[in-house]
Amino acid sequence: MLAPEIIDFPAEVRVIARGEVLLSRALTLPWVSYVESGRVALGILDCDVMEHQLGVVEGPCWLDASSAVLNLPHAVDAVSETEIHLRQVPVAEFQRSLAAMSTAAQAVLHDVAMAHRQQTEFAVSRLAKDAEARCAEWLLRHAETGDRGVMAVQLQQRKRSIAAQLGIAPETLSRVLRHLRERSLISGSGRLLKVVDPGGLRTLAGV
Repeated sequence: MLAPEIIDFPAEVRVIARGEVLLSRALTLPWVSYVESGRVALGILDCDVMEHQLGVVEGPCWLDASSAVLNLPHAVDAVSETEIHLRQVPVAEFQRSLAAMSTAAQAVLHDVAMAHRQQTEFAVSRLAKDAEARCAEWLLRHAETGDRGVMAVQLQQRKRSIAAQLGIAPETLSRVLRHLRERSLISGSGRLLKVVDPGGLRTLAGV
């Protein structure tokens, strides 16, 4: 959104270990974070586990500066995926620097921040749909019927990639698939999953 040199700040660089929570949804922090290097996962935490992942950002970048621009609480949780180098700028200083910009530049920045915020809130609302429902819908969409009339899904991608498509953590995907097996909706393991109860999956997916 903004190059770091646009904001005049003397903040010291902090080294943050992997797995640290950097942002929490619905909370307002007294600083704005600038990631100089490292990778940060964005999404929804549940008991300190990234239950639903929206995406990943990698420094150099601002970390949800839109919330500070709009003076709103954070819309997502953020966790460091690697060791990161971070600078934290007091919100008051950040906003004073923005106020020094031209009126036209402030208007453009506000519109960009608002669009980003709306996209983020929409993505979070989509994640409100149960993980099992989204997984069931994905399985139905990728299932193919074989010669014997048996529906099956050939997993041609790694589970990490599939989990990213569904907006959930790989561990959550593994747990959901286990639950679907326990409920006799699917069977099998490894690269081939058989759809035992298509109707049950459709009911679960709401389609």
